[in-house]
Parts: sequence; C-alpha cells; structure tokens
Amino acid sequence: MEVETSSAGENAAGVAGLLRGFLAVQQRRAVAYSNLGRGFSEYMATGGEIAYQQLCGNVTAEFNDCSTEIIEMVSLLSKPHLCRGDLANLLKDVQAHERDKLQLTARIQVLKKAGRPSERLVNHDHCRSSSMAQHVCANLKEITEASGTEDAEADAEYDAALKEAIQGIQEAVTSINEHMEEVRYEIDALEAEAVGSSLNEVEEAFPDTVSIK
Repeated sequence: MEVETSSAGENAAGVAGLLRGFLAVQQRRAVAYSNLGRGFSEYMATGGEIAYQQLCGNVTAEFNDCSTEIIEMVSLLSKPHLCRGDLANLLKDVQAHERDKLQLTARIQVLKKAGRPSERLVNHDHCRSSSMAQHVCANLKEITEASGTEDAEADAEYDAALKEAIQGIQEAVTSINEHMEEVRYEIDALEAEAVGSSLNEVEEAFPDTVSIK
C-alpha cells in the first residue's frame, strides 16, 4: 500500500511539473509574439527589411523550440507510468491552435505589407522617360480609365481577408486561453493530490502520531 501511495504521489507531482513547464513554454510564445508585433510595427514605420527578416528568423526558431518541447511533454504524458492521454490531447489541441495563430499572424502581416489595393503606390518601372520633363507614364491610362467598381471590389476582398484572419486569431486565442485555464485547474488538483499522498506516507510511517486535520 505504501508503494502504491508513493507512486501515485510522485506521478501527480511529475504531471504537475510537466504542466507547469507547458505554461512556461506558453509564456515564451507570448514574449515571441510581442517581439514580432513590435518588430513589424517598426518595419512598417521605417522599412528596415534586414532587421525585420532577422527578427522573423529568430522568432521562427523560438516557436520551433517551443513546439519541440511541448511534443516531448505530450510523449511523456502518454507513457504508461503516467497514462494521462487526456492531458496529452489537451496539449495537442493547443499546438494546433498555436499553429493556426502563427499562420494567421503571418497572413495579416503579408496583407498589411501589401496594403489596400486602392492605396498602393504606382510603380513607374515600366514608364518611358528621357528626362523628368518628358516622362511618359505607362500607368496613366490605367489610372484614368480604371473602374471605380473594380477598385471597390479589390478593396472589399482585401478587407474581408484581413477581417477573416483577425477573427481567426481571436478564436484561436480564446481556445488557447480556455485550455490554459484547464491546465491551471489540473495543476492545483495534482499538487493537492501529491500533498495528500505525502501526508498518508507520514501517517503510515508513524501510525501512533496524531494526524493534523
């Protein structure tokens, strides 16, 4: 009986430790997203392409490390001595939502870099010009004859794509937060179980000692 109680207490403490590790990984992800958002804002303001690409590379590496750590946690929770497939599946769900969130974040940044169609700068690379005074703009016909309806439709498609991505992120964040709350409740229960098992061990080791209730 003592061995079973000890094993149960150790397993509870071990699972709680894994879940606390999961929360720590999620905090690292939050910091990475904050850095990415700040870096993107600076890029949009200054056009610093090299700095932004370096940031993207660093953030990608951090996200990959986080995913690898959680995959390891999922594997441990699925092992027979812990047998917590329910928690392993919960962490898998978080991974899926995090993947969606990252893809949608990238989608939003691509859209914002491109800008709304009607607000994009005209490119003069294909214009003929021997001097500024004799500039022949290849875009003139497009600008003067472009349909207002076509411009409106292009902007509407852009706005819809941006709105869809933002909503997708909001839904992913809501699901992730709900799962993290489940994890916190589980940690409390596991740590209480571990403490209870330790008290049982003491009581069994010293049966004549008055238990503190």
